[in-house]
Amino acid sequence: MTSATPGKYADFEGLRQRAIALRREGLSRRQIRDRLFVDNNDLLNRLLNGEPAPEWTKRPNAKDDLRDRARELRAQGMTYDGIQAELGCSKSSISLWVRDMPKPAPRTRDEASAIARRGWEATLLRREEERRETKQRAAADIGTMTDRELFLFGIGLYWAEGTKDKPHTRRERVTFVNSDPDMIMVYLSWLRLVGVDAHHLKFRLMIHESADVRSAEEFWANAVQADPARFGKTTLKRHNPKTVRKNVGEAYRGCLVVDVQKSADLYRRIEGWWCGIVGAAAGTN
Repeated sequence: MTSATPGKYADFEGLRQRAIALRREGLSRRQIRDRLFVDNNDLLNRLLNGEPAPEWTKRPNAKDDLRDRARELRAQGMTYDGIQAELGCSKSSISLWVRDMPKPAPRTRDEASAIARRGWEATLLRREEERRETKQRAAADIGTMTDRELFLFGIGLYWAEGTKDKPHTRRERVTFVNSDPDMIMVYLSWLRLVGVDAHHLKFRLMIHESADVRSAEEFWANAVQADPARFGKTTLKRHNPKTVRKNVGEAYRGCLVVDVQKSADLYRRIEGWWCGIVGAAAGTN
C-alpha cells in the first residue's frame, strides 16, 4: 500500500469524485481510505468535504433524550439532586446540560432529604442494571463449551475445591464439597465426562444444626436428581451462639459432599492432569 498526499495526485478532482462516489455507496471513512490508499486525514477531509456520512455510520447520542428531559425538569424548578433522582444520571452531566438555566428556589431540609434518598435509590437501581447487563454480556462470551474445555476446567475446579492427598495423610479419594448448586452441577458434568458412573457417587449434607435441615436435604436431592438411598447421614455442625454467621435464612442450604467410591486411580489421574496443566502454563512441558 502506498501513501497518498495531494502532491502525489495530479488529478485531485478525479480522486475526489471517486471518494464521493464511494461515500454515496455507503462506505465509511476507513473503507474509503483503504480503497483509495489514502492515509492522510487532511487529504481525506478535503476529498469528502461537504459530503454527508451514510446513516449507518452515524452514532446516535444516547444522552440526547436525557438532556432534553433534564432541561424540562430544571425549568420546573428541580435541583441537580432532584433531576438525578428522576433520571439516574450523574450530576456532572446534569451540570453541563442545564448550566445556562436559572437556579431553582432553595428546598427545605425534608425536601432535600427526600430528593437525596430518591437519588441514592435511583443510583442503586442503575448500578444493579449495569451489573446485570455486564453479567449477561460476559455469559454470552462463553457460548458453547467443548469436551476438552470442560475437561480442563473440571480439573482446575477439583484442585481448587476438592480434597487433596497429603504426604503425611494418604487420602487418595475424590471428594468434592461446595455450597453452590451451579458449581455442583458443573462438577457432576465433569465426572460424567471422565467416565464416572452415577452408581459410584455418594452424597451427604453438611449443615448447621440451627438451619432447616429437612428442607436442605430435599433441595439437594432434587438438585442432583439422585436416589435418596445414595445420600448418607447428614453431618450437623453445632451452633455457637457467640458466632455471628452470615450464611443464614432460607437461602442457606449447607454444603453438599460428593464422594466417588473406589476413586484412588481417578485421584492419581486428577493430580497428574493438574501437574500437566501447571507445566503447560509454565511452558515446561
